Amino acid sequence: MIITSLQPTETVVTSRLRISKSLIALIPILLLAVPFGTRPVSASDAKPRLTLDEFFSAVDFTDVQLSPDGHMVVIATSRADWKTQRYRDDLWLWRDSDNSLIPLTQSGHDSEPRWSPDGKWIAFLSDRDNDSEDSDDDDKTASKGTVHLYLIPVGGGEAFPVTHGAEDVHAFAWGPDSNTLYFSTRLPLTAEQKDEQKELWKDVVRYREQERGDTISRITVAEALHRQIEIGTQQPKKSKKDKKRDKEEETGDTPGAQRIELSPYRVASMAVSPDGKRIAYSTDSVSQRFENLKEVEIWVTPAVPLQDHASWKLTDNQALESDVRWSPDGKSIFFTVEQGSVEGKYVDLQPRVYSVDVASGKTTRWASDFYGAVSHYSLDSRGSLLAPGMLGTETGLYLQSRAQTPFQKLTGWPGTYAHPTAATNSGRIAFTFSQVDQPTEVYIAESPGLLNTAKPITSFNNLFAERDLPKGKPFRWTSDDGTPMEGYLLYPPGKFETSNLRLFVLIHGGPMDADGNYFGADWYNWGMYAASQGWLVFRPNYRGSAGYGDKFALGIIPHIVSAPGRDILSGVEALVKAGIANPQQMTIGGYSYGGYMTNWLITQTTEFKAAVTGAGAVEHIANWGNDDTTFDDTFFLGGMIWDPKAKQNWLNEAAIFQIDKVKTPTHIVAGGSDIRVAVAEEYLLEHALHYLGVPSTLLVFPDEGHSLDLNPWHGKIKVREEAAWLEKYCNCPVK
Repeated sequence: MIITSLQPTETVVTSRLRISKSLIALIPILLLAVPFGTRPVSASDAKPRLTLDEFFSAVDFTDVQLSPDGHMVVIATSRADWKTQRYRDDLWLWRDSDNSLIPLTQSGHDSEPRWSPDGKWIAFLSDRDNDSEDSDDDDKTASKGTVHLYLIPVGGGEAFPVTHGAEDVHAFAWGPDSNTLYFSTRLPLTAEQKDEQKELWKDVVRYREQERGDTISRITVAEALHRQIEIGTQQPKKSKKDKKRDKEEETGDTPGAQRIELSPYRVASMAVSPDGKRIAYSTDSVSQRFENLKEVEIWVTPAVPLQDHASWKLTDNQALESDVRWSPDGKSIFFTVEQGSVEGKYVDLQPRVYSVDVASGKTTRWASDFYGAVSHYSLDSRGSLLAPGMLGTETGLYLQSRAQTPFQKLTGWPGTYAHPTAATNSGRIAFTFSQVDQPTEVYIAESPGLLNTAKPITSFNNLFAERDLPKGKPFRWTSDDGTPMEGYLLYPPGKFETSNLRLFVLIHGGPMDADGNYFGADWYNWGMYAASQGWLVFRPNYRGSAGYGDKFALGIIPHIVSAPGRDILSGVEALVKAGIANPQQMTIGGYSYGGYMTNWLITQTTEFKAAVTGAGAVEHIANWGNDDTTFDDTFFLGGMIWDPKAKQNWLNEAAIFQIDKVKTPTHIVAGGSDIRVAVAEEYLLEHALHYLGVPSTLLVFPDEGHSLDLNPWHGKIKVREEAAWLEKYCNCPVK
């Protein structure tokens, strides 16, 4: 039921920039180091408004990694490639020696860069298809293969694969010697096992029975280089037929690698201890269906070849741990918790950061004095925690030297910080930053204490500075039960703080997420485009949202749509009473949990002239059976479906049982392969509205899951048609 955060600052949903291949291949990007706040300001009417094409040209930063000495930054970007109908993932290298940014890789399939401790190598993951070398350039860009681990020398040279075989690499980590890499894949089958399985089962899917866990292996850089030289000099060029046969026959084993550990679960993240003797790794479900919390824990194993060694499970709780990292002294392991509770029974609290003592197993919460949400952290060379902290509509950057000391906000700009990274041998830090009317770029600061003098080192999104962007501000009101509420307003360009505006209520997903002062330009966060089309966009942070304390986050139990629904409607009422919104020109929409809320709210009022909804359930029982995260359903609804104390909640909080009240024309979208919110829910909603004679339409995007991350055209078509639907049925032209 619950979607993980899709906010672009957390890098799940992405928006991308189109850059010509000739630019990528031939020239470095020389950056203008323009300090924050010094860009030229002109009258709003001197700038054109964003078009749909321009809105979808934004680049998204998926990773930022500062070199150990602080003199270079490797940046991972993602953007739409309209010709090949896929998202292009590239790596870039910034160097302070000449303040330049150059393309590090050019395949369009590369992500998750990590520096070697000595700063001489960058390892990364890539799903580039190496067997497409006989195809033309466009085919090579579009083709996708197995996810493998690659290396590229920082001093110059081509990237080459470290791993081989048929299995994707799930996680990897450097050893402290800069010569050893550890990686995890699903346990490979031998050629004989593959043949036997194919003969016995043909194309039959054995649900659960055919699933298997991971193996952790290690390989040296020297061995990987040797293999690459051997392949390049001794093997004759193969025909496509020979390559196809080899691919069918290969297993998941990488020649020259040694197995370190076998796990019954999937390895989600890993880190090697500073002395190189132990590996910490977090696990999750082998099927990626999160049905049992015992699958998600942290383990420690000796970093020696597989034998009778003493591996042990370090955590045993009701939390979903991830992103493990060793403290510099090797005594503890840091990790994040996005859902669940470390301290006791499962509770869906705000995201937070912990460390666990390796010797005793004692767990310590960091930023325990912080009221909001904390995640996506970095550690400096002293073991201090550097992390964004979401509090209300702002996400600042915070520093904490020890768990017992205050989580202190660094002096910086209002807006949203993300992707913090600290150098191990320098005081420098790098991060991304944005405001609602300032596009996201990567910045570098000489130290955490000099955050407000940080300078941008990228300029990918300069186009947006040349457009008349919407301006935003927080909006506060009181819900029907007296609870203080907050949301964010995006005003049409040139109409900041004016009155009697046509209203579009755009509801965030989660529910453990929040909207605020950040730049959003993608199919999910399309409020900026809607505002550019003349809508006052209201983004309510209803009960259940992050950044307002745990009590607020838990305030939707067991009324998971009716309680936040009242918060949203009271906010709309407050906007109307204040004269800001025109009550005759109101629309509503949302995706994922925002879709849940939209589906519910159109059963509660007929005041909205049009609705756009996506990936939102209209009931909970069938969705529980198809959902890939089922423990949160039962938590939010107060128990299992068959629990007598909870049974009625499952029915009362379902829009389908009140769907006959709907009069609002409703546009629906869904990913054809979505299991986070079962696509069947959208068919059910459309069928009901069609039966009732309510104007409706359903767009299904083939093969897409919940995040619509396969084909950028799907997201663009989604927004194009949703915007057109609002205009058609609101029939309220911009004044």
